[in-house]
Amino acid sequence: MPGSLFLALIHARSGRKLPIAAVLAGLLIFPAVLAVGAESATLAIKVDQVGYPLDGPKVVFVSAPAETFQVRRSSGNAVVFQGKLAPPQADPNTGDQVQTADFSGLRQAGTYYIEVPGVGRSWNFTVGKNVFQRTYYLAMRGFYGQRCGTAVDLGTEFPGYSHPACHLHGEFHPSSGAKGPRDNIGGWHDAGDYGRYMVNSGIATGTLLWAWEIYGEKLKNISLEIPETGNGTPDILNEARWNLEWMLKMQDGDGGAWHKQTSTHFSGFVAPEADTLPSEVIGTGAAPWKSTCATADLAAVGAIAARVYKPFDPNFAARALEAARRAWAWTAQHPDVTFRNPPGISTGEYGDANCKDERVWAAAELGRTTGEAAYNDFFLNHYAEFLPTLDSPPAENWSSVAPMGLWTYALSTSKGADAKAVAAIRDRTLTTARAVVERTRGNPYHVSLRAKDYVWGSNGVAAGYGIYLLIANVFQPDQGFVDTARDNLHYLLGRNTFSLSWVTQVGENPFQHPHHRPSGDGKQDKPWPGLLSGGPNADRQDAVLAALPKDLPPAKVYADRLASYASNEIAINWQASLVFLLAGELQ
Repeated sequence: MPGSLFLALIHARSGRKLPIAAVLAGLLIFPAVLAVGAESATLAIKVDQVGYPLDGPKVVFVSAPAETFQVRRSSGNAVVFQGKLAPPQADPNTGDQVQTADFSGLRQAGTYYIEVPGVGRSWNFTVGKNVFQRTYYLAMRGFYGQRCGTAVDLGTEFPGYSHPACHLHGEFHPSSGAKGPRDNIGGWHDAGDYGRYMVNSGIATGTLLWAWEIYGEKLKNISLEIPETGNGTPDILNEARWNLEWMLKMQDGDGGAWHKQTSTHFSGFVAPEADTLPSEVIGTGAAPWKSTCATADLAAVGAIAARVYKPFDPNFAARALEAARRAWAWTAQHPDVTFRNPPGISTGEYGDANCKDERVWAAAELGRTTGEAAYNDFFLNHYAEFLPTLDSPPAENWSSVAPMGLWTYALSTSKGADAKAVAAIRDRTLTTARAVVERTRGNPYHVSLRAKDYVWGSNGVAAGYGIYLLIANVFQPDQGFVDTARDNLHYLLGRNTFSLSWVTQVGENPFQHPHHRPSGDGKQDKPWPGLLSGGPNADRQDAVLAALPKDLPPAKVYADRLASYASNEIAINWQASLVFLLAGELQ
């Protein structure tokens, strides 16, 4: 049974500084061997285990020598398509020799598998309309499963995936500059731990709200079967509001926002309700106690919320806008209060040495919402220094939010928008997007990731490339942008070197052992559904990865093990990126 208590001491995230050396030597090292669920399937054939739309490219990859392939119906085994494999391409990121099986000509709905003579058969997959809708549903329900401060129950489809209300009492830590109780109940557990963090909440919640703004027509009628379903507000907004309400509670009376609410150290691998460590509001340790990045993130997300919730709950929209204005005013007085863990705190840090990009994002969102000159002036005075961030999606989107600010300004319909700024943002985005398309088409696995992108949360980076391409498509529709974004989704859903779906309980061969406390508490045979793994990480910041062969190519530095927090943790920021990507590919 996975989940020993000492793993709480080694839990880490990129950007977090944790005292782990003392426990690394005691870790049991596991080989990077992936379990095969169906005896008849081979890992040498890599398919999107969810499926492919009726129209558009349909490609499978084979990493064993062969010449031909067949597409067969899963029921009855009838051959519906056959063809020749393309010549092998060497992929330096995996070490694989990759051959392509292209069956784009198949336009019959159904459930199929690929058979390659001399190699074997693939996992089953679907061809049809809206093949990604259930994955979207499960990925959004992943946020519901992360809810803090309330009972959670995934219902009859996933019996036993439930827990009573957790973390019902909070208090101020001395680093906050206040004392006494602070029952900030709510929000989402951030990742594999039970902490709640304003910085990561900002990018995660903002990404979901953007998904609604851009793809609302496709999302508005999708029920997530959450407690608020049927209240007149679309469910993606219902779920995002759960975290928004907690973010608003983290704002002090002076407008600033405390950085996080966690225990002083990580809990063991226990269920949420069994975590009895005090939940503490943690600040910078010195006046003004709040942090600029957290406060600017609140300003940005509050401004978006003011737009998107206005048709459904004008009072909440107004409250969010007022909070955003007060947060912005605080950042104007305190533009560079950065955060590091105070003494005695070893939970996630989310430290960021420069909060100007957060302020640019906040100014752009407030300007877009209100049209007021002060916000637009700030943006125009600072945007140009962040244009280079559009040259490539950042590995850590929580610490580099300038693209959100640039894009929201360029997407604004305000008559006062500066044409030069809009053109610079659009042109740079489109130029980069076209380069990403060409690079991805030349990649043997048709994924946008480069060798340097296999870092902590590389699957989030892959989804981030998809977001980038979909935003470019909003600026200038191009089917190549949409198809290449989908290539990155195919990668996440099984079309990768491991032939592994990196979303729990999605596909026939999903990963099984996320670094995620509710999944590792021993109550269920399978992990909580709909959660995206961090993915391969060539930086090897945990003992499991450090023990893998030193000559592994970057895309193979991964282990489906609970102890591999550096490659197999879940997190709300890349979960939100997955949701956005799925929303963009819904039909």
